[in-house]
Amino acid sequence: MAVSLPALHDEWLIEALPRLYRDHPDVVQAHLRNLLTEQPEVRWSLVVWLFQEGRINLGKAAELLGMHEIELRERFIKLGVPLRLGASGLAEGRAEVAAVRAWYSSSEEP
Repeated sequence: MAVSLPALHDEWLIEALPRLYRDHPDVVQAHLRNLLTEQPEVRWSLVVWLFQEGRINLGKAAELLGMHEIELRERFIKLGVPLRLGASGLAEGRAEVAAVRAWYSSSEEP
């Protein structure tokens, strides 16, 4: 028999989430992964926010969204999402070069 609980205010839930995560990380992670898998618009919003905050680069954003980096760059441009152009380090620069090479090699006609 399911027990009906009164609704909690969103503010209370937001404030309690870090503690819930600290006490039960496996439960929270499972539900967050489920949410991000089943709600692509939520995943999109989260990834765009992470990108805009500088927490991930364009390549990681594309990976998290299941897109090619060039495709995501084009979509960001169409949507007016500001791009951070240029690599922030040598590893990121090499990754960008590899992504561009892969893009062009896959789009060449035989």
